[in-house]
Amino acid sequence: MTVIAIREPGGAEVLTAEPRPVPKPGAGEILIKIAAAGVNRPDVMQRMGVYPPPPGATDIPGLEVAGEVVARGAGVTRWKDGDQVMALVVGGGYAEYCVAHESHALPVPPRLSLIEAAAIPETFFTVWYNMFERGRLAAGETALIHGGSSGIGTTAILLAKAFGARVIITAGSPEKCEACRKLGADVAVNYKTDDFVAATKKATGERGADVVLDIVGGDYVDRNYEAAAVEGRIVQIAFQASPRASVDFRRLMFKRLTHTGSTLRARSVADKGAIARAVETKVLPLIASGRIKPVIGSTFKLGDAAAAHARMEASAHIGKIVLTL
Repeated sequence: MTVIAIREPGGAEVLTAEPRPVPKPGAGEILIKIAAAGVNRPDVMQRMGVYPPPPGATDIPGLEVAGEVVARGAGVTRWKDGDQVMALVVGGGYAEYCVAHESHALPVPPRLSLIEAAAIPETFFTVWYNMFERGRLAAGETALIHGGSSGIGTTAILLAKAFGARVIITAGSPEKCEACRKLGADVAVNYKTDDFVAATKKATGERGADVVLDIVGGDYVDRNYEAAAVEGRIVQIAFQASPRASVDFRRLMFKRLTHTGSTLRARSVADKGAIARAVETKVLPLIASGRIKPVIGSTFKLGDAAAAHARMEASAHIGKIVLTL
């Protein structure tokens, strides 16, 4: 099969097509003939050499795929050959075939294309677990979502609104802010020209946001504490600025804040299976009914993975970037 490998750590140009053996599914695994694969920031970080795959995982990038089951390992009971699935994978998505644990796959709803399906597992699993399970976002509360026009951000807007929350987002241009409003964001803040702390306080009558979903880190950490409501929850899922920050922790004490966070890739098979079941129960019905679906910003052929990475690094996209086969 053809895969996109990382020749060496570096820029987008180090992504190169090469032949590899088709993987064989182990016990509890399925082999998927890939129709589409999502592109995510962790893929870019892996390519740069700062986010290595977990021990024992393939070095091929790609954390989410959609396609057809073509083989099954021992003990697989849920899926049969020919089933269309979307799956979270520990790596290997930039390829013609990929293995996934059977518990990390979900059925593709009839309303959804395989390109749209490939944009769901990494992003929807991440948002559901962090914003709703760790952040405990509830109907009637306010969520502040940084990077609102990204794949994570657009997903967070859709899910927060679907579950009855009010949404404030930050984005880096008037066009991105308008796109987020069209998705349902109640308030969109251009972080290049406006202060999201002041905007959040104004939009909430000085109360602040109940949940902050942050992909930035750095000096945003202290500002998130300022923007948060009493008993607010700040959930850290990435550090596009810096993993280090200077913070006035008195706000955390005075407001009784919770600052938590998580990563997904290195979680256990059981943990990721539990997240998959929650998404299947709570979120998949919304997708199947057509109430929400992932926002596809652009698609690239598998062989154009370098161009897909360049687009992501330029932050020119709104929604998800997907590779197609």
